[in-house]
Amino acid sequence: MGTNDFIESGILEAHLLGLTNEDEKELVKQMVEENQEVKEHLVDIESDITRYFNGAAVTPPSALREIIHLRSNQENFRKEKHTFKKKAEEDQNTRFLDVEVNDTHIKVHKFWRPAFIAVFILSKIFLIAGLYYYFKTVNQEEQIQKLKTEIQQVK
Repeated sequence: MGTNDFIESGILEAHLLGLTNEDEKELVKQMVEENQEVKEHLVDIESDITRYFNGAAVTPPSALREIIHLRSNQENFRKEKHTFKKKAEEDQNTRFLDVEVNDTHIKVHKFWRPAFIAVFILSKIFLIAGLYYYFKTVNQEEQIQKLKTEIQQVK
């Protein structure tokens, strides 16, 4: 595989994003050690990815930071009870911190509340109007049938 083919294959991007398996990681390491052009391209991609993610980064709210800090303290307290061997295995298996929300209510932006109330009221108005006009048409049809029978009797 040529240098340009290797660069265009996308394996360098996948390697930087952590999406490669062990064989591909070894291949990338070998190509970076052997070829200066691949190494320069890898550095360029890494700086582009870092710039992109830093530009799109959003600082989390302070309340979320406190929750994560408290949860990590609780997990550290639980881990201290285990043996060192288990602790090493857990550290390798856990990459992310699970965040749970204990809130059972749906939070909606305050501007949606009047919209929901208006939709609810309008639905009731249309229901009442629909029933009114339904019964009105049924009554009119009955009157039309009565008039037709009267006209037939007069003839």
